[in-house]
Amino acid sequence: MEILYEDNHLIVINKSSSDLVQGDRTGDISLDNRVKEYIKKKYNKPGEVYLGVAHRLDRPVTGAVVFARTSKALERLNRMFQEQQIKKIYWAVVRDRPEMEQGELTNFIRRNPEKNKSHISLSSRKGAREARLRYSLVGSTNNYYFLEIELFTGRHHQIRCQLANIGCPIKGDMKYGFPRSNKNGGIHLHARKISFIHPVRKTPLSITADPPRDALWDEFINQTGSLPGELKG
Repeated sequence: MEILYEDNHLIVINKSSSDLVQGDRTGDISLDNRVKEYIKKKYNKPGEVYLGVAHRLDRPVTGAVVFARTSKALERLNRMFQEQQIKKIYWAVVRDRPEMEQGELTNFIRRNPEKNKSHISLSSRKGAREARLRYSLVGSTNNYYFLEIELFTGRHHQIRCQLANIGCPIKGDMKYGFPRSNKNGGIHLHARKISFIHPVRKTPLSITADPPRDALWDEFINQTGSLPGELKG
């Protein structure tokens, strides 16, 4: 478990593709429970450890996940996410080149809980919610293209669904149109950087998570540098 940041109010973990952020019907050990156990042991805490899940990443997605260690921090983080005061940068490896090198995607997305999948929908459809992101083409290999994404909203499977809708399914993401899975069961979507004002200390905080080591992610870093560039426009 790679800890990216830790203080009395927050803890940020670099999630792997095998991690489930919060427990579900699979019964698998979840990342939040592992973090609770870590805190309990490190600080010799008696009884139940408090840990709030401020946001989630899909199980096959890697990268920075923020947990709150106090109820005050969780309440403020929740409000910041809702009011889009938190900047979220993702990296994605896709099979096909987007028609435009930079663009902003705005769609309405509707979730199908039975299939655990989201679809582009008309705004008038019941349950449809607006989804916005901005992407930039930042590199490529002979077979793949590297995208950097700023996520403005946090809808279910949003990046996966919106990129597939423009003909750019994420590598390994068979649910959204990629022809084959990755060997480890993950997909090439990574929560690279998260920036916000600390909910208690009120100081700027910017946390960067390195992607898993593989040839494509290594090439992504080689082409873009060790830190993500700021999207233009």
